[in-house]
Amino acid sequence: MYRTVIASKYNYKLQDKSSNALHHLICLCVLLIHFTYMFWLSYNPADKCLIQTPNLIKHLVRPIDSCSYCKALSQPKVFGNLTQKKFKKHAYKSHPLVLKNAVNHWPAKQIFDVQFFKRLYQKYENALLYNYYEGCNYFSYDSGIPSLESFFAKIDTIDSNEIKKVSWYVGWGNCDPDVLAEMRKYYPKPHFLPDDAETPSKEYVFMGYDAGATMHLDFINRLMWQAQLKGTKTWYLKPSPECEDVCQSLSFLVEPGDAVLVDTRVWYHGTTITPGEFSLAIQSEYG
Repeated sequence: MYRTVIASKYNYKLQDKSSNALHHLICLCVLLIHFTYMFWLSYNPADKCLIQTPNLIKHLVRPIDSCSYCKALSQPKVFGNLTQKKFKKHAYKSHPLVLKNAVNHWPAKQIFDVQFFKRLYQKYENALLYNYYEGCNYFSYDSGIPSLESFFAKIDTIDSNEIKKVSWYVGWGNCDPDVLAEMRKYYPKPHFLPDDAETPSKEYVFMGYDAGATMHLDFINRLMWQAQLKGTKTWYLKPSPECEDVCQSLSFLVEPGDAVLVDTRVWYHGTTITPGEFSLAIQSEYG
């Protein structure tokens, strides 16, 4: 009798432990399914890596600048429409440049507007999806317009009298080769760039009304140029934190037809459109 009781208690403990183990296993499976589902919901197939590096981490681990790019600099270097030969000595340096009227002859200056890009993306109906899967960035800034698709859906409202009632600014990269080919019908490779400068398969559009881009740093591989096609816009540049004691912040105005060259990998930069104006610019990299 005594042995039977002991055996019963022992079997009960074994069953209790087995039950707890099964309970923990079920909980673990539920959690695994939950997190897999949440990852699936948030996963963007355009991302080349499963785990993306947050911008905060990028800022913390970026190389320390020597400050040579901004010492003794109080304003950008402003030139007229430089030839390729005269531009060559400035081509791969980090000091900001403004080339006045350098793109004034581009047909894009007259042709590009919000409706042009809406028609272009309607013509190539897979372009939005292509941009998404190729990881072409869309920047909503403070506009509250979450995607390029949403932006085009709102253009009819934005491009009417409502434009005078709300500030907005957006930008996006164009990865679709058909869209890019159509865009490039209205502007050439900037004539001042060196012959050996690479032309990427992606170019950006930035447009808005009475707003601009917030201060940020670009994590890109090459230098960039931007062509101001419509409206006037003020650029604000700040040196990296380790250079603030030896370098100055800069600001300068660009006008339609001007080209801007800023090493946005080392200069923190933001822009503000002149109040009451619509601004449109295209941008690309070179190196």
